[in-house]
Amino acid sequence: MNDRINQALTKLFDRHRIVFWYDTKQELRADYEALAISGIEKIELKNNEFATKYRILREQPDQKYLIYHEGSQPDDLDNWLLDVQLAHGEFRTDRVALWLSELDLGLEFADVVEAHAEFYQAVKRQESLKRLIAPDDTPRKIRMKMLAVCAGSEPRLDAIAENLLAELASDRDDKIRLISRCSLDGFLWEQMQKTYGYQSSEKGIEDFAIQLFKHCYFQNFPSTSTQKLLSSDALVFLKRWKDSRQFAESFETLSLDCGESLSIEHDISNRDFRDLIDLDYFRLIDKKVISDLVHGISSRTIATADVSIWVRQRRQCHWYAEFEHLYEAIDYAAQFIQTLEEANLAMDSMVDGIEKYTCSWFRIDRLYRKFIYHVQCAGEVSLMGGLNTQIENLYSNKYLLKLSDRWQTLVDAASKWDVASIPTQKNFFKLWVRPFLDKDNKVCVIISDAMRYEVGDEFLSLIRQEDRYEATIEPALSMLPSFTQLGMAALLPNTTLKFSDNDTGEVLVDDLPSRGTINRDKILKQAVNNRATAIKSENFMNMNRDESRELFKANDVIYVYHNRIDHTGDKLQSEGQAFEAAEQALEDLLKLVKKLAAANANNILLTADHGFIYQNQAIAESDYLSQDVTGQTILYRDRRFVLGKGLNPSSSVKFFTAAALGLDGDMEVCIPKSINRLRLKGSGSRFVHGGATLQEVVIPIIKINKKRQSDVSVVEIDILRGSSSTITSGQLAVLLYQVEPITDKVQSRTLRAGIYTLAGDLISDSHDLTFDFTSDNPRERELQVRFLMTRKADSANNQEVILRLEEKLTGTSHYKEYKSVRYQMRRSFTSDFDF
Repeated sequence: MNDRINQALTKLFDRHRIVFWYDTKQELRADYEALAISGIEKIELKNNEFATKYRILREQPDQKYLIYHEGSQPDDLDNWLLDVQLAHGEFRTDRVALWLSELDLGLEFADVVEAHAEFYQAVKRQESLKRLIAPDDTPRKIRMKMLAVCAGSEPRLDAIAENLLAELASDRDDKIRLISRCSLDGFLWEQMQKTYGYQSSEKGIEDFAIQLFKHCYFQNFPSTSTQKLLSSDALVFLKRWKDSRQFAESFETLSLDCGESLSIEHDISNRDFRDLIDLDYFRLIDKKVISDLVHGISSRTIATADVSIWVRQRRQCHWYAEFEHLYEAIDYAAQFIQTLEEANLAMDSMVDGIEKYTCSWFRIDRLYRKFIYHVQCAGEVSLMGGLNTQIENLYSNKYLLKLSDRWQTLVDAASKWDVASIPTQKNFFKLWVRPFLDKDNKVCVIISDAMRYEVGDEFLSLIRQEDRYEATIEPALSMLPSFTQLGMAALLPNTTLKFSDNDTGEVLVDDLPSRGTINRDKILKQAVNNRATAIKSENFMNMNRDESRELFKANDVIYVYHNRIDHTGDKLQSEGQAFEAAEQALEDLLKLVKKLAAANANNILLTADHGFIYQNQAIAESDYLSQDVTGQTILYRDRRFVLGKGLNPSSSVKFFTAAALGLDGDMEVCIPKSINRLRLKGSGSRFVHGGATLQEVVIPIIKINKKRQSDVSVVEIDILRGSSSTITSGQLAVLLYQVEPITDKVQSRTLRAGIYTLAGDLISDSHDLTFDFTSDNPRERELQVRFLMTRKADSANNQEVILRLEEKLTGTSHYKEYKSVRYQMRRSFTSDFDF
């Protein structure tokens, strides 16, 4: 005890020259007599009050005194030293006094400490509170900090509520019970009423959670809710809570529980999904929106443009990540249907067909691919079944078959495989590689097996979005048959190409075998004086920085072979993953190009050996040739072509001689017309190539160049305040404008928006906004944001406030100001009423 008294008195003398000690229970005289504090003189009161007063005030006005009285303090009227005592300090030896002393709190907090004595029984709680105490604390602030210690949170009501809700979600009640034991529950619910408007005859954190979800959901439908349950601060709190990474799990748990308590599923089922587009308090909302969008697209009762806008709005919502693949599939389905409806698949010549395909028709293939990919990732067979079947039938019958049949009539009329003004694959080295060498420039060629034109065009956009990368694309015509061995051979430097006179399907380049990386490496070295090499992409990616740079230093031409799509699609067991492989291929190629550039490759060409056709649904019997190809000698058979000699032409196949295909030798080729397949035991039939459809034979040639200077910018955003700069109500609507469309080189911008006081306090809800509008129409790049004022806005009335747009610093959790405008807060007291 003596040490604690000594310590407490020392702290008091840091603030007071004179300290009074009334030993009310007359039990601490021994402690008083044993007490010795340097610089402190002791006086015991024994009917010597006047002399003491004269001594301490007149004779020794600078000396520090401890004035001790054994017994209780006299009544004020009988206390000769009351004025001195009131002007200086008092030392109390009860537990409240000791707690106050240990916390460096004045006597004005005695009532607070005494009312919540249970809180101070635990040393750890005292220590936690002491770390939070500040010189300007008031009794309310101390109680709030005590609540924070009990809840294990920061001393803010929203943080305390979040922690209590998290405890509720985990089916525990330790924190709320501690608050009750410490007699802080009354203060808690008082603050909840003042801040959030929460009132209830059965106050509790679960009851608050139900009211919170009920208020925030039903306030959007005035006709169903005439009673205002909570304040606008409650809505701001729920938005903050659901967007918090720390508390997302507890929000989701309680959202489910409260949704069941409020029968939200029944309510949602009777609402138009359009009224729910901006809401994300319940997971069921996403299910309702998705379900109605699927049915609306299937029945053609909603416009494609609206679907894209709605999906874009849902991207900002809490549950989007869980349902992302479904939303994306819906968006692509709507775009697919509209694009197909608008497409005119007529063509006058092979040149016309290729030009139209590479200008617009290829997008139908991409939209179909994207739809199927996202449907497969979502795994919702029942939900997407009807729409999936509709898209499959449209793609196969209204597009792929129709387009291929029309294209086939032009192929049938051609005497040789050659299209004026469209370069052929066998001239690739001469037309694209040799010009670099002629200028003493190095060049790297990436060949991605089965990367058809539409996949190449998507990669073009991806690489252009990267800073300092410029790229262009143009089409070329692959060799026939459109399969790997011939396509890979044609991309090498060559004078002649011909099939080996055997059943391997191997292609000879200037009479040299071309199958495999080793043989291709030999052909390249022979053509470029040993200053060329061929390498597999995985081998190159495994090189370190020095090894890759040495590779470029030693060679003028490097061929890098990448095989993701064909490797997956060409197998019966994995052909259903062909579109997933296409997505992975895009990621592979982006990494590959960046590593090549880091190894000093400034000039990069990306192309393919052939394309492919893929139908996700089972192939109909009508898509197989009714009769097999026959002939004198069948040397090689695939799903889309036959090689041999003395082959028998028929109406179901297109017959070519080697010469007609630009090949040497006497091999003959038969290719099933349109999208028909040959039956091949043990082989898949949905992913095929080798034939003459546009998807198989139009390949991309992409030129990629790494620039020295940055060429990517982020789109600018303006705040269109309008004519008024005054806030007169509890809400503020502001128009934000994206100054130009998003392109590959003008990229989207994500900002956080809120209204702040000049001191930096947020007084509204906060919005995370993504500006990625691609429209050329300025009106379609406007975004209206409605800010909801919190109760803190009252303290800023008749003052300037700031609407601030902030941008996150890359790789951090910090924000910097992007733009701001000032408003004058002039809210009338009537703005607090809802009627």
